[in-house]
Amino acid sequence: MSERYESHDVDVLVIGAGGAGLRAAIEASAQGARVGVVCKSLLGKAHTVMAEGGVAAALAHVDPSDSWKVHFKDTMLGGKMLNNWRMAQLHAQEAPDRVRELERWGAVFDRTRDGRILQRNFGGHSSPRLAHVGDRTGLEMIRTLQDFGVHQGLEVYMECTVTKLLKQDSRVVGAFAYWRETGRFVLFRAKSVVLATGGIGKAYTITSNSWEYTGDGHALALGAGAELIDMEFVQFHPTGMVWPPGVQGLLVTEAVRGEGGLLRNATGERFMERYDPKRMELSTRDMVARAIYTEVKEGRGSPHGGAFLDISHKPPEMVKKKLPSMYHQFMEFANIDITKSPMEVGPTVHYIMGGVRVDADTGAATVPGLFAAGEASGGMHGANRLGGNSLSDLLVFGRRAGAGSAAYAAKAPGHGVVDPAQVAAAERELLEPFERASGPDPYSIHRRLQQSMHSLVGIFRTEQDLMKGIEEIVKLQAEANAVRVEGSRAFNPGWHLAHDLRNMLTISEAIARCALQRRESRGAHARLDYPNLNPELGDVNSVATLDGEAVRVSQSPLPRMPDELRALFATEPAGVQS
Repeated sequence: MSERYESHDVDVLVIGAGGAGLRAAIEASAQGARVGVVCKSLLGKAHTVMAEGGVAAALAHVDPSDSWKVHFKDTMLGGKMLNNWRMAQLHAQEAPDRVRELERWGAVFDRTRDGRILQRNFGGHSSPRLAHVGDRTGLEMIRTLQDFGVHQGLEVYMECTVTKLLKQDSRVVGAFAYWRETGRFVLFRAKSVVLATGGIGKAYTITSNSWEYTGDGHALALGAGAELIDMEFVQFHPTGMVWPPGVQGLLVTEAVRGEGGLLRNATGERFMERYDPKRMELSTRDMVARAIYTEVKEGRGSPHGGAFLDISHKPPEMVKKKLPSMYHQFMEFANIDITKSPMEVGPTVHYIMGGVRVDADTGAATVPGLFAAGEASGGMHGANRLGGNSLSDLLVFGRRAGAGSAAYAAKAPGHGVVDPAQVAAAERELLEPFERASGPDPYSIHRRLQQSMHSLVGIFRTEQDLMKGIEEIVKLQAEANAVRVEGSRAFNPGWHLAHDLRNMLTISEAIARCALQRRESRGAHARLDYPNLNPELGDVNSVATLDGEAVRVSQSPLPRMPDELRALFATEPAGVQS
């Protein structure tokens, strides 16, 4: 088998080279494992970079009363108590150490007057908690992790797409992949695999995500027999650019609101007063996104179908210093000076709270040898993620998944045997589109999927829309199975999309079926036909598994929170806060 293909043997294979993947690789390497990192794009081209506003950690530099318990409580209330409590606890407790560690590795943060890491306000956080570097925090984190990781001797395989996880008996023993440039196949044999592939944004029309985000890790996990949880919870970031069309969906960081930006509708009204008078612009993302959507739908939107976000009342020098990326982004793309004029913004698909079900302490999935971290894993954020929590999440759980996968690899009996039948099936699946004399092209199927997801499985949902959406997805799956690709395997974007489509369709089906099953509105999941919280669903996860080609959904109870942590919520009923 390995004679036919290029092949590589590692102890731990990390799929994805964003913040979670790099942090996992660094940790596994530190534990003595030989680590391979595979990434679909170039090293450093990761969505971690889009997390501009900051990394949430209860350092208590600006508000001395902040603590892990307050951060834990904010995270649980933001997630409508649907979070895995143990993940939320570990995250709140360990985030400060992970941020300080990053600083030791060379990350440069903005400073308080006495030289400590500065922190800013963000939606849903009850203290200024976000350590930041202007509005380029994620970029600084990736730079630091990349520099540190490269010096640990990681083996990096760039522009390489993993299409299947390989199993021996019940455990994962490697992966089948291809080089994007040449189309040549490559085998990775590994004692454990970490999925850190990010999210699913390209299944939707308007998204802050770029081309890599096609649900690869979610689909790989399902294909290997793992469980996904809470896939109905898709976060629409309230503020993406809406104009000009070429940059539609491009992120406008929450830091603009954290630094005092105001949201107004076409009549000049500061409309958040009607939706969340207490927190206003610093309400949770699900609330602000639905507020903007409602304003537009009721005819009070901005000229291009969004709302106005205004920071021009602040001193120009302060805006340029605190929000340099936003200043340049609007100047270059929209010819708008944000120190003088408001920005036009609207909701954009940004993040998925759902993902691979993992063990909180080790990142282990429900299939032996498989681990997940970052956006590809589920449980940490419950029904809605707070801004800034993704950067600390990927540091905390990237490290834990790295340690868990290295410990598993150290005990593994050696590299498993690669089953030739699995490899042959993976190869056949990739080559079939070239062999068809006729068939639909992948681009039209992708466009129709995005439109269906946006209009039928979007910000507001109904049973009728969701059923229509599922029907449409199933129809598109049949078309995708007959897709035709022309040309050779070298430099063939149509072929890449033909593969990515299968992942997006599977994950879209999981999202829609989980959304249909959850008959209530909670966090990022809003049902017009079930507008209220259903107390009976307050302690159940949605579960998605693969049965042949079909996605099956069910529900399972949340792990019970210990009484001492439950006592923190005695003052406010669980799940009531928006």
